[in-house]
Amino acid sequence: MKEPILLIMAAGMGSRYGGLKQMDPIGPGGELIIDFSLYDAVKAGFKKAVFIIKKETEEDFRAIIGKRAGRFMETEYAFQALSDIPAPLSIPKGREKPWGTCHAVLSAKNLVDGPFAVINADDFYGADAFGKMYDFLSKAKNDEKIRNCMIGYKLINTLTEHGHVARGVCGVSKDGFISEIVERTKVKMIDGKIMFSEDEEKTWTKLRDDTAVSMNFWGFQREVMDELSEMLPLYISKIIENNPLKGEFFLPLAVEDMITGNRASFKVITTDSRWYGVTYKEDKASVAEAFQSMKDKGVYPEVLW
Repeated sequence: MKEPILLIMAAGMGSRYGGLKQMDPIGPGGELIIDFSLYDAVKAGFKKAVFIIKKETEEDFRAIIGKRAGRFMETEYAFQALSDIPAPLSIPKGREKPWGTCHAVLSAKNLVDGPFAVINADDFYGADAFGKMYDFLSKAKNDEKIRNCMIGYKLINTLTEHGHVARGVCGVSKDGFISEIVERTKVKMIDGKIMFSEDEEKTWTKLRDDTAVSMNFWGFQREVMDELSEMLPLYISKIIENNPLKGEFFLPLAVEDMITGNRASFKVITTDSRWYGVTYKEDKASVAEAFQSMKDKGVYPEVLW
């Protein structure tokens, strides 16, 4: 068995924060969120991380990651570029953003030779999630299907107090596999209940607190890279036709394609970990407090690296 690799999608970080050097640290010791994820990944057993970035942020990443996690695990870099699409497709006039998370993952295809996990660079997932992911990828074997997994978070553990969020709500079969993923674009807490709206907040529908949601923490076998390569031309063609400037090819679309085609399965591995992210600027203070609390409780050392 090949050692599991961690892919970290970070191509959007420079554009959101004006360059990594200017990114506001969020941890009490000046850490970025990714520092905590890499710490958890190393403890879980991951020995190699591949950062998916834009070429223009490479120098910043190497400087920051190299002196931190780069001292404890192998790090490599893949570059997501808007121009990297199959011929004879061409970039629509006026398009500036890349083609989505599937396109991002494919940019690392040549650096992955075994099972791999995928996370967002600016999300906190928790040590329990990394441990369970590494365990699955270290043991899972394909049979008539490609055997993959997803870390499923309880919806209640992923919300913010400062507005609505979008969440991929997962249907889970009796034997614990994803049956469907439905994107709910407006989810928030109202009077102590989790509600979602699909009609500009005219009506609201309740969701269970323990509803399983995807936070983009996936575990894939190497064969998924080949699946994504085959799907990419079709999905990019659809984007160019229907939403040329903003359409994206997201991982849940590919996952549903593989499930519907009976080519792959996705085990839902549940975690009680709390997810943290800065969806709104007001979230930053509460996330910083959460990291300080975890350090105070000994979950993380005072100095990570």
